[in-house]
Amino acid sequence: MIKITIDRPIGSRHHDTVYPVNYGFVPDLIAADGEEQDVYVLSDLPENQQPLKEFTGRLVAIIHRRDDVENKWVVTTDRENFSAEEIMSRLNFMEKFFDSWIEMLSE
Repeated sequence: MIKITIDRPIGSRHHDTVYPVNYGFVPDLIAADGEEQDVYVLSDLPENQQPLKEFTGRLVAIIHRRDDVENKWVVTTDRENFSAEEIMSRLNFMEKFFDSWIEMLSE
């Protein structure tokens, strides 16, 4: 299980983008861009469909960007599963700006 600090909660705006999911980072885990590892939080559970300050979940996928130095992690609850297609559809609000592909992680 990975603990995420949310810095862009559902409904927040970053530049011209409104985030439909909670988005944050893994504290003290430095990614390729020199910043902490970024994470999308996916969950359909009602308690997670609100702005969160933190989230603990399992890593289910890595989004690789061919045209960027960093990867994005996808974390969800231990009770939920999402297909690659569902993940990319939900994250299209941001990933449409990149040449991305998804690596699904098995348990």
